[in-house]
Amino acid sequence: MNTPPSPPGAERTDGSPVRIGALVPLTRPGWVEAGRHLLAGLELAVREVNDAGGIVGRPLELVVRDTAADPQRATAAVDELAHLGVAALAGEYHSVVARAAAARADTLHLPFLCSSAVLDALTEQPTEWVARLAPAQSHGWQIYADFLLGAGHSRIAVATQPSVYWASGARILRNYLAPRGGTVVELDTRELDPKAICDELVDHRATALLLLVGHPEPAVPIVKAVRRDQRLAEIMIGAPAGQPEFAEWETLLGDDGAAIPFLRYLPERLSPLGARIEKALRERLAEAPSFVAFEGYDTVAVLADLLRSHGADRARTAESWPRVAVEGTRGQIRLSRTPGISVRQWAWAPVQVVDRDPAKPDRFRILHTG
Repeated sequence: MNTPPSPPGAERTDGSPVRIGALVPLTRPGWVEAGRHLLAGLELAVREVNDAGGIVGRPLELVVRDTAADPQRATAAVDELAHLGVAALAGEYHSVVARAAAARADTLHLPFLCSSAVLDALTEQPTEWVARLAPAQSHGWQIYADFLLGAGHSRIAVATQPSVYWASGARILRNYLAPRGGTVVELDTRELDPKAICDELVDHRATALLLLVGHPEPAVPIVKAVRRDQRLAEIMIGAPAGQPEFAEWETLLGDDGAAIPFLRYLPERLSPLGARIEKALRERLAEAPSFVAFEGYDTVAVLADLLRSHGADRARTAESWPRVAVEGTRGQIRLSRTPGISVRQWAWAPVQVVDRDPAKPDRFRILHTG
């Protein structure tokens, strides 16, 4: 790699902190609840690293910046964090925001381990500076498509909003389902209100409606409208992007929010490490941790391992992605080159299709595993 020198002090041994920049959506229009869980995982891992002696005697410090789901704000945060001398970047939940951050990190030669964003093309060109823990969208959403076919759904409608992420999801579903006898019709929520969406579902004789839209708007009103339309009593609502994962979904929708399958990235059974971290995250969050909290924890675990082994030099961190072998909360983490993915990738974190149990909406049912 053509590598600029690391900032002064990158290899200091005077006990000054090793800093990691954290990009997290903490205010609207960002998905604040996801950001809160992501930050809880990041912070818990930093605390545990420091309790175990830090980075070769130096404390690990998280420098948090709120992206608010704004790509320009994220880019500015990357510039600021690079100037502050962080050893690496971590985090981000929103795919479009992570893509902007990754492009800037690549330009600045700043290592970025993306926690949660799934967009396949996280960077336009292959880069050595960016790696990712979350499964790529094409991997997870094809597993979701397999679930749909297995459940007998071949006439699929998708409610969409303009976004690279939603457009990518619709394309993945269409390309995967079409050769297997499935059809996908798109319903543009800019043109159709919830009632009109219900009418379209009836006209197209769809058996499943997938929510490729933001939360809570317009996802929540669409769910309520479909649940109240007697013509659609048999239709399945799905949310592959994971909107029902968080407690706010149940708060806003109650029983209407149950039986809506979504993707999450957890194993069927947690390891002893995963179970211990689940307990600690539950105490920190005062609620059940989502898979996003585990992603945050695993991100710092990987970066801390690299920093201990190779120092806080940015170039050495980026060069060391292929040597990662870390026991994470959800399995052994290794980072590799994966066809069609522009960044170093954990291939793959465990993938589940789950929903909230109608008999007890705060409990999840595993419907399918990838």
